[in-house]
This record gives sequence, structure tokens and C-alpha cells, in this order.
Amino acid sequence: MSLTLYAHPFSSYCQKVLTALYENGTAFTYRVLEQEDPEAGAEWARLWPLKRMPVLVDGEHPVLESSVIIEHLDLFHPGTARLLPADPKAALGTRMMDRFFDNYIMTPMQTIVFDHLRPADARDPYGVARAKAQLDDSYRWLDGAMAGREWAAGGAFSLADCAAAPALFYADWVHEIGAAFPHALAYRARLLARPSFARAVEEARPYRHYFPPGAPDRD
Repeated sequence: MSLTLYAHPFSSYCQKVLTALYENGTAFTYRVLEQEDPEAGAEWARLWPLKRMPVLVDGEHPVLESSVIIEHLDLFHPGTARLLPADPKAALGTRMMDRFFDNYIMTPMQTIVFDHLRPADARDPYGVARAKAQLDDSYRWLDGAMAGREWAAGGAFSLADCAAAPALFYADWVHEIGAAFPHALAYRARLLARPSFARAVEEARPYRHYFPPGAPDRD
């Protein structure tokens, strides 16, 4: 069956799925959700009225939510790189790390980004401070977890690394990881060097002006 992905190159959750697709060289039709293609946007809204990216369509079946999309690919369109271990216990560990990156890196990062979209008189300094504190706690935990590991789940590149790549990429832009967390920093660098994620980063480069706090001149 053919695969169609409705996504935007600059979206962190879209990059998560794109990394999985590129990791295995999976063939798909890319419907970029940009103003230049209103038809793609209309199709996407019909598929998922909540209008959250990305959406994968497998044949005629829409698949929603980034983690579920990657597991769907691993089950029904597997490549040489299996993104979820076959062993149930190891798979739980991989899923836990996936949730860590989405909930404790991606979510506070987005809190900071979205605050920049608020009117000046509606900003939430307290909420931003809490988000930065949570990122510091998450960086500290991750730094310990990554000591002696190459990839997030401790083995091969997996679903967890697909989640980690855009989460750490953008989180460091809004609240730098810093030299106090050398293992987390080295892991972020390995993710940026991974060809599958590097491709997603390059495809998103023309859209960096979209980043509300302003994209740094690096990466």
C-alpha cells in the first residue's frame, strides 16, 4: 500500500516521523502543509479535524500521533532498522524513553516557544520559568542516563531516538543544555550527525524564520 504523510518540515513532531521514514528509506508521498498548497491543508483537515501534525495515510487508513505512526511503520512497513525491539521488556524501555522526550523535553520547550506567540501583555513569565526548570531537571536526568550509552534505549537507534532528535534540537535553542551536561550534549551532537535526522534538519532550514523566539545562528 502507498504511504502519504501530511506534515511540515519545521514541525518537531513531523521531524520525529520523517527521521523514522528516512532511517529506513521508506517510500512515501510528502504533502507539505504550507500556504502554497491549500489542497493539502484541506485534505489534512478532513483526515484529522483537530488539525495536529503529522498524519500518515496508509492506503486509505489514517494513522495519527507521531509515536503511533512510527510503531505502525515498524509493524507494517519494516525496514532494515527496526525501531522498536521485538523483546517486550526492551520495547517498554524504548517506549518509556520516547515518552520522556515528548513529555519532559518537547512539552516544556513548546511552552517557551508558544509564550513568544502571546501578546506582550499576556506573557507568562512564571510558566516559562517553570518550563526552564523542568528542562534543567530533564537535562540532568538524561545526562546520567546517557553515560555509557550511544542511543537513548541503550541499544540500536530506535523510536526513542526519533523522539529525542527534534526535542533536543529545539530545546537547546530555547534553553541551552550547557557544559554541565556533557553526555546529553554529546548525544545531541550524535543525533545531528545521524543522516536520517540531518536530512530532516536540512529540509527545515528554509523555514527557520518561523521560529518565534528567533533561531540561533548554529546547527
